[in-house]
Amino acid sequence: MSAFDIRLAGPADMAEVMTGLRALAADLGDPFNANEATVSDALFGPRAFGFALLATSRGGLALCNPILSTFQGATIVYVSDLWVAASARGMGLGRALLAAAAREGQRRWQANALRLTVYEDNPQAMTFYQRLGFVLRDQDRITALTGARLAELRGETA
Repeated sequence: MSAFDIRLAGPADMAEVMTGLRALAADLGDPFNANEATVSDALFGPRAFGFALLATSRGGLALCNPILSTFQGATIVYVSDLWVAASARGMGLGRALLAAAAREGQRRWQANALRLTVYEDNPQAMTFYQRLGFVLRDQDRITALTGARLAELRGETA
């Protein structure tokens, strides 16, 4: 147990998980389209594939899932969402959440790396991650295929 009381979320923690995810979206100015049933199924359902860590006494959350990386030659932990309440920033909570994610990923999947995405217009976050040793790879670009174009690729007709 860390000084921040970080713990794995369980099904009874869904309200706290959703609160943290909504707060992160608001902090980033992002839309929030996740619903509790989808998040709960991903974390606790019969085909669960991720985990969430909570630091409820300070306000913090990490949402993680595995990625098989041929580049790394192993499973890595993808931290899809990392949120620390404004009142807890600068106290080491982000680092503690990432350390807990690395430990849990190693325990679950023998993961040997962490990966995350940082917004280009968030220099504070970039500095934080670089200070921890994360390497920003300029050659990487995130792409997404959704909606009608995804349906078209799947061969679905309108």
